[in-house]
Amino acid sequence: MDNNIEEKLHEKRLEEALSKMPSDEHIEEMGARFKALSEPSRLKILLALAGGELCVEHIAEAVGGNQSAVSHQLKALKDNRIIKCRRAGKKVLYAVSDWHIMAMIELSKEHLNCNE
Repeated sequence: MDNNIEEKLHEKRLEEALSKMPSDEHIEEMGARFKALSEPSRLKILLALAGGELCVEHIAEAVGGNQSAVSHQLKALKDNRIIKCRRAGKKVLYAVSDWHIMAMIELSKEHLNCNE
C-alpha cells in the first residue's frame, strides 16, 4: 500500500477514535464501574440478583458470605449505581438497576468457554 494512502487511512482512523472518545469524566465513571465489578464477591452478588430482588440475608446465603461483608459489598455496588434497594416492611430488598452490567457479566461468562 502506498505510504500516502496508508497515512490518510491512519489519520481517518484517528479522527474516528477521537470523535468516539467519551469525556474524561465518563471514562472515570466507566473505570469505577469496572473496579466495582473486579471484586469476586460483588460478582457473586450480582449473579445472585440476576434472578430478581433479594434481601441481604438471602444474598449472604446465596454467595456464602456473612451479612456484614455482604452489606459492605452492596454499598459499593449501590454507590456505583449498579444495584438499587427498596424497603418492604422491615426488610430492604436489593435488585439490579443497571442491566447493561448484567449483559457484560453474561458475555464474560460465555467467554470462559471460548477456546480462542
